Amino acid sequence: MVSASSVLDRVLVLEMVRVTEAAAIAASKLIGRGDEKAADHAAVEAMRAALNELPMDGTVVIGEGERDEAPMLFIGEKVGSAQGSGPKIDIALDPLEGTTITAKAGPNALAVLAIAEQGGLLNAPDVYMQKLAIGPGYADDVIDLARSPTENVTSLARAKGVQPNEINACVLDRPRHEAVIAELRALGCGITLIPDGDVAGVIAVTDPDTTIDIYMGSGGAPEGVLAAAALRCVGGQIQGRLLFRNDDERGRAHRWGIDDLDRIYRLDDMAKGDCIFAATGVTDGSLLKGVKRRRSFISTESIVMRASSGTVRRVTGEHHKLA
Repeated sequence: MVSASSVLDRVLVLEMVRVTEAAAIAASKLIGRGDEKAADHAAVEAMRAALNELPMDGTVVIGEGERDEAPMLFIGEKVGSAQGSGPKIDIALDPLEGTTITAKAGPNALAVLAIAEQGGLLNAPDVYMQKLAIGPGYADDVIDLARSPTENVTSLARAKGVQPNEINACVLDRPRHEAVIAELRALGCGITLIPDGDVAGVIAVTDPDTTIDIYMGSGGAPEGVLAAAALRCVGGQIQGRLLFRNDDERGRAHRWGIDDLDRIYRLDDMAKGDCIFAATGVTDGSLLKGVKRRRSFISTESIVMRASSGTVRRVTGEHHKLA
């Protein structure tokens, strides 16, 4: 049997891009059409078909939901063409990260995928997660989810040698974040409010060109694991804590083996060992250009990263058979 690490090295690095390209191209047909569900469904079907062509024994550990709630790419679903004989791979995915963005033709919609050797990715239920992230180059104690936004911004500013009002934070534009936003405004921070797409928001802290210093707020747990996989490849810190709205969600967490419901997960808890992260732009954004449907071909832009080598590749594609 071929080891997982050798397959990650030989085959799946660039094959990952083909998977995210397929999902992005399928979703791009629905850009600006106002139908979130149709865009998501198109991306899911395309990604599932592409995953099932790969020579692996893959298990979706972060997906579109649990089996009874998602007909495609549910948590626990098996994918790959080598079930029972190929390397065992854990998969985290979001075929369309930014369904509302796509429906409204907004920025930063992505097709996203991460893989690791078995046991390398946090297997969590599809619930909300409180998140806090910064870029590389800081001590481990600079940020802490147990602290207030003011304390984290002040600590980061001290580490950067600037004043708190020079820090720029990225926050999802949601009513649930009104108190966080007000606290940041009181410090004089710049705030980049994003309508959706917090995977791109977290990754932005690693790129000085974005001027984003810190990401904070709550969003989907799947996006938290995907963002952690990306940070494991390029550096940075992320912390997450699962948020439960009711007893049903707490029960689902217990079924997935999560007993400490208040645990703060750090980067190595969410993504460890060798892993690969890939994303293809659906709409134009700060990380990637979106899909462009030309007269005779479709163009895509993707990024693929690998933790063990620290390699980041940008891949542009021209797909001359229209999809």
